[in-house]
Amino acid sequence: MEQIRASRYGLQVGTLPPGPRDKITDVPGVTVGHCTIDTDTHKTGVTVLFPCGENPFVHKLPAAAFVLNGYGKSAGLVQIQELGTLESPIALTNTLNVGKVHDALVGYLAERCEEEGIELRSVNPVVCECNDATLNDICRRAVEERHVRAAMEAAGTDFDEGDVGAGKGMVCHDLKGGIGSASRLMEVDGQTYTLGVLVLANHGNLRDLTIGGRHIGPTLAQMLEVGQTEDQGSCIAIVATDLPLDARQLERVAKRVSVGLARLGSYIGHGSGEVFLAFSTANPYDHRVQEKLRTVTAFREDAMDLPFQAAAECAEEAVLNCLFTARTVTGWTGKTVRALTDLLSLERESRQRELSSLGRESRQRELSSLEREFP
Repeated sequence: MEQIRASRYGLQVGTLPPGPRDKITDVPGVTVGHCTIDTDTHKTGVTVLFPCGENPFVHKLPAAAFVLNGYGKSAGLVQIQELGTLESPIALTNTLNVGKVHDALVGYLAERCEEEGIELRSVNPVVCECNDATLNDICRRAVEERHVRAAMEAAGTDFDEGDVGAGKGMVCHDLKGGIGSASRLMEVDGQTYTLGVLVLANHGNLRDLTIGGRHIGPTLAQMLEVGQTEDQGSCIAIVATDLPLDARQLERVAKRVSVGLARLGSYIGHGSGEVFLAFSTANPYDHRVQEKLRTVTAFREDAMDLPFQAAAECAEEAVLNCLFTARTVTGWTGKTVRALTDLLSLERESRQRELSSLGRESRQRELSSLEREFP
């Protein structure tokens, strides 16, 4: 079934043009796959992002990790922050499954290196997480190696968003959250580069939700009878680009994900873990090469506004795409988390019934206002 994303609802984020898919996989070489576990007791899964088509262990890419609020249990960030390189696929899952997914990545990389005749003595798998215990029986740790392998096998340039893979049990702004993505094209010296973002959105509260500059959260919160909840739960963002940025510049770009989250109403609460990773597919590094010096292409520091803008726009739209594609889900304890689209439909129907009693001119004026508020 075709997923209807934010742009189809008339929402345009920023001014930079999107890529052909408007997903992180518009960056050449990047692929994404999901494996979803959807049973009576489990609403969870795993999502795997491949940063390139080559073996990432010997095709190391410039990378950075930025922790805005460290309420999280991710694996692999320390070495990225120290060495500035990415040498594995990036996996997303729930909090208590990080260890099992990490082990599966080790097994995959060991096998691949052995098949390719590459010596591997240690490797730094990257696994990031959000807590899906609201909808998923998290302590049973349902994600197994076979699920990670299935997500890898499913990886491609097109992928679903919303309540799929690692996003199956996530809650965003008190609504159904999960996976979302977006991309932007950047013109630099007559050449087109791409920046894309993928989010695992499990953060925010409904009363603060702002979409397209409209503070619609209070209206939706009143419909659901939701009180003032805390901004907690975490958001993981992965930024990919083919622009030749070094690790330090990538960290600066990763920080701009926070701009997109803030535009939607998140204030990054105490109990929310905001972890952002960024990598470039330019200037790969093979540690087997003997020469001590290598030639790279560098991007000018005073031109960084362009990738900053692209990251902010992509992050905002990625969360919106997550919210608009996710479906209503009932979890293992019987709690139901509603989809944003369900609430918007209910609100439109309610407002249209109210308008039916107005005169023609007043009704047209109010309908125009309704279209602007709930596209």
